[in-house]
Amino acid sequence: EPPGDPSQQEAKQREAEIRNTILAQVLDQAARARLSNLALVKPDKAKAVENYLIQMARFGQLAGKVSEQGLIEILEKVSQQTEKKTTVKFNRRRVLDSDEEDDY
Repeated sequence: EPPGDPSQQEAKQREAEIRNTILAQVLDQAARARLSNLALVKPDKAKAVENYLIQMARFGQLAGKVSEQGLIEILEKVSQQTEKKTTVKFNRRRVLDSDEEDDY
């Protein structure tokens, strides 16, 4: 199927509407504003937080609406899980000594 398939676009649109509906139910106004600001700057992180919230909502783990402070805590939790560990390795090249060259 071509990428511009109307039924595929409709399915994506329906999924986006369902996501927005769930998020509207579980987030208060300030938390929604913060999440939409985050989506502008870091869309991948915002998507991860949305998925986390939707999953919690589906399993009934959210008691009431999530406040802005609650969203910040969730953001920190998601950030810790997705944090990339940076390591620097030094690969020292061994310089051949002149006496080693004689072995060849």
